[in-house]
Amino acid sequence: MKNKSILILHKSFANDARRLAWGVLWALGFMLSSAQAADNASAAAPACPKVLQHTVLRLQDEKPQNLCQYAGQVVVVVNTASFCGFTPQYKGLEALYSKYKDRGLVVLGFPSNDFSQEPENNAKIADFCESTYGVKFPMFVKTTVRGSDALPLFKQLAQITGTTPKWNFYKYIISRDGTRITSYSSVSSPEGKDFLNEVEKQLKAGGGT
Repeated sequence: MKNKSILILHKSFANDARRLAWGVLWALGFMLSSAQAADNASAAAPACPKVLQHTVLRLQDEKPQNLCQYAGQVVVVVNTASFCGFTPQYKGLEALYSKYKDRGLVVLGFPSNDFSQEPENNAKIADFCESTYGVKFPMFVKTTVRGSDALPLFKQLAQITGTTPKWNFYKYIISRDGTRITSYSSVSSPEGKDFLNEVEKQLKAGGGT
């Protein structure tokens, strides 16, 4: 009887050991698969250009947004205002975004009172943009776009291009990899030939169709 009990106990330990071994092997396989998936995702994700390595606050709810989420896209950066002669360009910018977003273009709007034509608070600006011009492209909180207090993004754009916004609706086009940045004055409309040619050129250069 004693030997039989020992045999049963031995078989029980053996079964437990096998289950443990299979569990360890399964866990190792899962971790290796997860690590491989993470590596593949990392390899597939485009590198974030230095010019986009900034965090800004979204206009509608002031939640932090990392601009690296737009890496790999052609990015149009524009400083905006609600009470400017160029304010109707909101309509053209939204049309531009709507037309090209599926090809990898995004418009980023930055309201500013640097030229004394954006006195409203963030909530009123957001309401104005949506209700008046149906703006759907990403907008961010009111900020400074020139001078020593300028948003770091605009300081970087000024350093690279050699020009700061001279008025509202000054535009910068950033290539997908961030290596080419071109600037356009306020009088260059979103429908302008030169502006659209550069947009098309950068979309195609990055593999757009």
